[in-house]
Amino acid sequence: MTPVFGHGHLRLYLLSLLEESPKHGYELIQALGERFGGTYVPSAGTIYPRLGKLEEEGLVSKSTDGRKTVYSITDAGRAELRARQGELGGIEDEVTDSVRRLANEVRSSVNDAMKSLRADLAAAARAAQQDSRESGSTIRGDAGPRIQSRSNLQDAEILIADFRHQLRSELREWMSHGDLAAETIAVLKTELEGVRKAVSESLRKASS
Repeated sequence: MTPVFGHGHLRLYLLSLLEESPKHGYELIQALGERFGGTYVPSAGTIYPRLGKLEEEGLVSKSTDGRKTVYSITDAGRAELRARQGELGGIEDEVTDSVRRLANEVRSSVNDAMKSLRADLAAAARAAQQDSRESGSTIRGDAGPRIQSRSNLQDAEILIADFRHQLRSELREWMSHGDLAAETIAVLKTELEGVRKAVSESLRKASS
């Protein structure tokens, strides 16, 4: 997977976020997630080591607010930002490009899930037909169920295509006026997997 940030750019971006206001680690993670429309949310293992490095370099300081550690940019950190001001515009362009790329990957993941479900349905239909033939059914007796099975498969494919079209439209509409949260993608992935498993289980029961 292509890195979201170029070498050394994440630390500079963290400084720019802290220049807006002091933040604790989770707020920085949320802020980055919002910048990326939910398509990228850095892990704590990505953020905290960089904050520690920035503190070692004297570019940020930290204080305790209850149970939270709040990070603030120092004068040295502001001087670093001023010295590298020209890079920030390029980083913003980099973020925009990364958002587009990650959004395409999300769409590809959803498409792959749909293709997998369609393949499972088709494979199950073929397996049912094969089982019926092997059981010694006559051509006349077996023709009706096969025709119905193909009709049911077409209905399933129509439902899948309709679902994909409606959901894709909703996602694009939402992105036009709001942020797409990572939680939404996680829910989508979980629910799609649940549907796939439920349909596969139904197919197994029907053929048993």
